[in-house]
Amino acid sequence: MLKHRIITALILAPLALAGVFGTDVQGFYWFVGGIVAVAAWEWARIAGYEAQSLRVAYAVYIAIWLIFARYLPATPILYAGLLWWLVAIVLVLRYPDTGRFWKQRSVKLFIGLFVLIPFWKTMLALREAEMSIGLDIEVHIILLYALLLTWAADTGAYFAGRAFGKAKLAPAVSPGKSWAGAWGGLACTVLLALASSAYLGLSASMTIQLVIITLLVAIISIFGDLTESMFKREACIKDSSNLLPGHGGVLDRIDSLTASIPVLTALLYSFAWISWGGQ
Repeated sequence: MLKHRIITALILAPLALAGVFGTDVQGFYWFVGGIVAVAAWEWARIAGYEAQSLRVAYAVYIAIWLIFARYLPATPILYAGLLWWLVAIVLVLRYPDTGRFWKQRSVKLFIGLFVLIPFWKTMLALREAEMSIGLDIEVHIILLYALLLTWAADTGAYFAGRAFGKAKLAPAVSPGKSWAGAWGGLACTVLLALASSAYLGLSASMTIQLVIITLLVAIISIFGDLTESMFKREACIKDSSNLLPGHGGVLDRIDSLTASIPVLTALLYSFAWISWGGQ
């Protein structure tokens, strides 16, 4: 399993970097849109639909929403995403008691809109944003940092959990996740923030801001992972699909990002690190 996980990661990482650095805005639009469409196909399975025709229909439905959302301002979609993740935190913390509120398949399909559309829109917002803090770096670096942050959290959680994971983080949702894994993931993200600060030559105050942003994003990324795990547990499935050997499906790879990207965008904007038009 670890071997397959590493091989798949070695293939996915260059593809992700090519998508971030090797595309213009329009190319990035299609790149992330394709990822979201596949994730929507997988989400329909999590929602309880096994028929391929229905799953493809939902993916097309989400794709139509992406085209529509492309021309909408980012801010209301960002707020909708943030509101959903506040609700998701409560659903995860109170699961399985909260399961009765979203057991219906139609409700889960509706929730998919709030998981996928804000993620896609805020990825575009970050791609089109401008740096506002006087750093001589391209906004691509922010997208790279978002990916590295999530990968650092996942990697730290994986190895710390395997080595020290006895106390379970959320046994009702995901018995395999532990407090040790969570702390290991957070520690890795702090190290990433400090290393990035040193590389970019940030001031002490900006370093503190970056650490705060990083920790908050890392924490919400845990809930992104747990939220998908909660829906999969209800659906009695282990992975969203088997498209990626050792990793499950596309949604299993971006579950943390669906939560962390909207929150990262909001925090960077709140701390005046970025600005974008069309709010």
